[in-house]
Parts: sequence; C-alpha cells; structure tokens
Amino acid sequence: MIRVDDSKALQNRTDLTAELSQAHEWLQKATGKGSDFVGWVNLPQDYDKEEFQRIQKAAKKIQSDSKALVVIGIGGSYLGAKGAIDFLCSSNYNLKKKDTPNIYFVGCGLSADYLQEIMDLIDGQDFSVNVISKSGTTTEPAVAFRFFKAKLEEKYGKAEAAKRIYATTDKARGALKSLSDAEGYETFVVPDNVGGRYSVLTAVGLLPIAVAGVDIEALMDGAKEMMETCRRASLDENPAWRYAAARTQLYREGKKIEILAAYEPAFRFMTEWWKQLYGESEGKENKGIFPASVEFTADLHSMGQYIQQGERHLFETVVRFGKSASDLKVPFDAADGDGLNFLAGKDMDYIAAQAMDGTLLAHVEGGVPNLIVSVGEKNAHTLGELVYFFEYACGLSGYLLGVNPFDQPGVEAYKKNMFALLGKPGYEDMGAALREKLGR
Repeated sequence: MIRVDDSKALQNRTDLTAELSQAHEWLQKATGKGSDFVGWVNLPQDYDKEEFQRIQKAAKKIQSDSKALVVIGIGGSYLGAKGAIDFLCSSNYNLKKKDTPNIYFVGCGLSADYLQEIMDLIDGQDFSVNVISKSGTTTEPAVAFRFFKAKLEEKYGKAEAAKRIYATTDKARGALKSLSDAEGYETFVVPDNVGGRYSVLTAVGLLPIAVAGVDIEALMDGAKEMMETCRRASLDENPAWRYAAARTQLYREGKKIEILAAYEPAFRFMTEWWKQLYGESEGKENKGIFPASVEFTADLHSMGQYIQQGERHLFETVVRFGKSASDLKVPFDAADGDGLNFLAGKDMDYIAAQAMDGTLLAHVEGGVPNLIVSVGEKNAHTLGELVYFFEYACGLSGYLLGVNPFDQPGVEAYKKNMFALLGKPGYEDMGAALREKLGR
C-alpha cells in the first residue's frame, strides 16, 4: 500500500477538501475539463480482456521467434514501457543473460547515428517490430518505421515481415490503421478516451512489458487495487489526495519546481515517464510546477549543492521502496585503508536508509520541503499501484491548478515550424517566413 508523508513538507496544512472533492468528482464522473480522456480512471477494471489475452499471446510468439523487439514510439508511446522494463527487469536488461528478447526503443528522436546503431545491433538476428502511433503520421516514429519495415521486408520478404509487425494504433482510422489492415499486421488499440501519457496500462505499454517477461496480470492487479483506493474521497485514506493537496499547497506558497528522487538507479526512466505525465498535464496557461528528477545518491555529488543551498523555489518528492531482492553486506578489510570497517557486516539496505534519512534532514533544514512516497518491494504489483497513484494524483492536481490535465495544445507549435522548415506541402509560405527569421 502506498503511503504519503507530508510532515516534512508542510508547516500548516491548508484545507483543500472542497477543491479536492470537486476534482475527485470530475474524475470519477467524467464531468470536468478534458472529460473525453479520462478512460484511464476505470481502466484497471474495464480493460478489454480479449485484447489482453491477445497481448499475452503475441508476447509469447515474439519471445519464441525473435531475439530482438524494436519498439517504435515517442513520448507516452514508449516512456512507460521503457521505465517499467528498466525498473522490473534491469536498466541493463539488454546485457543480461535471459530467455526473452532484447528490446530496443526507437522513433523517440531524429538521430541518424542512433537509428543506425540499432539497425547494426539487430543485424543478422531474428527480430519483430511493435510500432505505436495513434495516427501513424507522427514524424519521428513514422520515419523510424520506414527504416525497420524495409529491413524486415528485406530479411523475410513482404508476407513474412507482415507477421512480425505489431501495430498499436487507433481502433478504426488513421494512416497506420489503414496500412495495418492492408498489409495484415496484428493490431492493438490505443483507446480513444486515454491520452498517450496515461496509456502505459493499455496495449501501448503492456505488449513490450510482457515481451520482457513481466507479469502484466500482476501489474494490472496492482493498478486495480490502487484504483479502488483512489475512489475514496478522503485525505487520510487516499494517498493521491494527500500528494495532490501537498504539491498544490507548496506551489501556491511559491515552490515552482518539483524534484522526483529515488535511491534506486533502475527507477531513473520511470522518473522520465513521470516528468512527461506532470509536465504535459500541468504546464499550460502560464501555470504549473516544473517537473525535474534526480537519482540519489549519485546526484547528491552533482546536484546536491544546488538542492541544499540554491534558490528556494523547489521541493522534493522522494520515492522509497521496500527491501531489496539482493542481500549484500559490506565485506571486512583487514587493512581498512578506506576507513570503512565501521560498515563491515552492515546490509546495503541499512546503509541506504541512513543515507536517505541523513539527506532528508539536511535538505529540510536547508529549506527544501520533502514529500515521502513509501512503496512496497520492487515488483509488478507495486509498479501497477505506483503508476495509477501518480496518474490519479496528476488528474487531481491539474484540476486544482485550474487547467485541463488531458490536452497538450502547446506541443503543436514545434511541429508546425518543423513541417514548414522541412517543406511539407501546404506549409510553403510559413517555411519562407521562418527561414527569414533564422537568417537562412
């Protein structure tokens, strides 16, 4: 069960019960801003069970016939899956000895060197592709898909290649759906009422996660358990209420930056998922907490100085996990050249806990409010709980901020400029104006 401790963050708690109750009602009844995109609220209970079985079947097929899976997507189409695989399987997943395929994520940028490297890494290997795009026309993944589709067809021929392409896309329309129907790709659905950054518990995230060997039934069970908890309209019984209330109060008191921290390197990419979730949901109308992240204790030796003594416009949210799977104790060294024999025989979990508490005290005394999110052991059930907890708290927070937590109008600005500069038909006049601004 997730617990939120705000005692080291708030001196006097502001009563936000009425605002929380309204935001909670908007989410539960789908009556607030962006209500067309709150399908994730009941997803852990209402998900398509038939498709879920097809996901599991497809994952087993990929495991049996491929040494690599290339996942093509950007933003919410890859961050959750990447984060879950790193956290549950290892950030060194592709380097480990295992019975599951290596998983490579592409289409999340425009680097020629990166694309070429992945193509070189899978050269000579049996591989499959999971292309994820609701429209099929998003530039980065669409360009990457061209490369890997061609590579599959060159290796296997058009008909066999089609059996190795899995498309996660719109249920009925769009370029990728049309191509999938024409070519015979197996398809999975990006639900109309679930936005990309909330989609990790749909086929968008579940297929790659299942291919990595993660128990996705446990993942969904954890999410369902948290969903039921988040239905409670209570600050004491609903951790998402407490987290949303605390960060809202801190923002109103002038804390404009939230740093998500964890003492677990495998959690690094989950913080990237969290940053998109909160940044894209709240950052609009010249409002919103800026989401940042650090990995402790490593970043205490780099960002630690700023956190301790820099401008006091930030707060920390620290995610704490239960006991590690590995039971490591510090060895005794007769020479004791490093002077660390006082740690000999002590468990690494114990040492990490003291580092957490020492850092907490230092940062709080330095004027940095700290919220503590305590979670269970690292497993699929726990991660399902955590994903849903952050999603629900994000929806509440957006409504408390007074914005639509489920749109992202600002994202289109760079796309229009990019299309114009690339010479996309219909953007010629705009392209000329932009090149003049750039002095080209």
